[in-house]
Amino acid sequence: MRKIRVLIIGGGGREHALCWAVAQSRQVEQVFCAPGNAGIRDVAQIIDISATDIPSLISLAERETIDLTIVGPEAPLAAGIVDDFRRHGLRIFGPTMAAARLESSKVFAKEFMRRHFIPTAPFQVFDNPDEALKFIAAAERSLVVKADGLAAGKGVFVCRDSGEARAAVETIMVKRAFGDAGNRIVIERVLDGEEMSVMAITDGERLELLVPARDYKRLYDGDRGPNTGGMGSYAPSRPLDDELLAEVKETILEPTLAALKAEGFPYSGVLYAGLMVSEAGPRVLEFNCRFGDPEAQAVLPLLKTDIVDVIGAAMAGRLDAEPLAWRDEYCVCVVLAARGYPGAPDKGVPIEGKVSTQNGGSSFCFHAGTVRDANGMLVTDGGRLLGMVARSDTHEAAVAAAYAALEGVRVKGGHFRTDIGVRSGTFAARRRPDARRRRR
Repeated sequence: MRKIRVLIIGGGGREHALCWAVAQSRQVEQVFCAPGNAGIRDVAQIIDISATDIPSLISLAERETIDLTIVGPEAPLAAGIVDDFRRHGLRIFGPTMAAARLESSKVFAKEFMRRHFIPTAPFQVFDNPDEALKFIAAAERSLVVKADGLAAGKGVFVCRDSGEARAAVETIMVKRAFGDAGNRIVIERVLDGEEMSVMAITDGERLELLVPARDYKRLYDGDRGPNTGGMGSYAPSRPLDDELLAEVKETILEPTLAALKAEGFPYSGVLYAGLMVSEAGPRVLEFNCRFGDPEAQAVLPLLKTDIVDVIGAAMAGRLDAEPLAWRDEYCVCVVLAARGYPGAPDKGVPIEGKVSTQNGGSSFCFHAGTVRDANGMLVTDGGRLLGMVARSDTHEAAVAAAYAALEGVRVKGGHFRTDIGVRSGTFAARRRPDARRRRR
């Protein structure tokens, strides 16, 4: 069997996890990653090309005779990288630019869900801040304010009162914190319940669900502070409930695929539904069009099936021939962030300690915003720095192991949440990581 050469686009923790998983495939000869990071260098050849420099990425794929390209982040998908690669006869895994509007435009996604009766929160769309403020004044309830376009996970504001909602409109539409992404906003009702992230690989007709995960967006413990790209995750997100997952598949994911196809935008790749699960059932908070970050870091270490086999089956339109097998274990990812994140993070700060890609058979360190300086020292180069990941037979043991791994890392001003995976009741009562470890 001829082995293949794989290119993974992106440079964060998700892409490190993808490179790690792909490199284990029996089919793969070599893995490339653009632009990569300091940790990805351990499992792939990194190429200094931006994830949104599509012409240069096409040239790279042609020059290196890449057999398969996997897109990690949302920005190149929104820019049409899949369309451009296919025009050049290059195999690439992900949705087209038109289908990726499900993530790149909150307005498109909400109006799409309303058209096709996909369960989500009631909402209004505004392109004028004054009209938005009038709506907030009359609402008399907690609201979520969302920038329409891509904002690296930071354009969503869950507002407890009208004052916070007004401030969110000011940030997005007046101060232009997210540029043109804030030309329009969605204001929707806050949903109560338990959050869950469900990702599925799809060939456009069939779906294979990944184990559900739980993501933590807020910067501080107790879901306080500003939204981030994600401060940690764990999988499975709750005791595996086959009935609930079947409901998600039948009422959300399958209707979404069918509706996209009916509207002329057939979808293949990874379809991610961020959900709120309440007594009324699952409701969509957001759609993403790729593996989640940091959910991928907690989900991929549990996958027993060769990920390249699964992606190949999806691209060939025969996903039903490749059922997924999972480890009967639990996995937790705790993110270490730089001082200043999610605003302007400190860069060039030394990262010291145990930061190798794999620390034993079930403990991993997935890099994100890291780089080697001129002297070869590992330093900070972004907001989220490392994802300390542990896999174990129990959820509690995985949480403990992930936090134990952080004990061996030192970054001046570094920050991590101490409550990732810590659930009320049994586990929280037995062990809560000491709060003093939150600041490095």
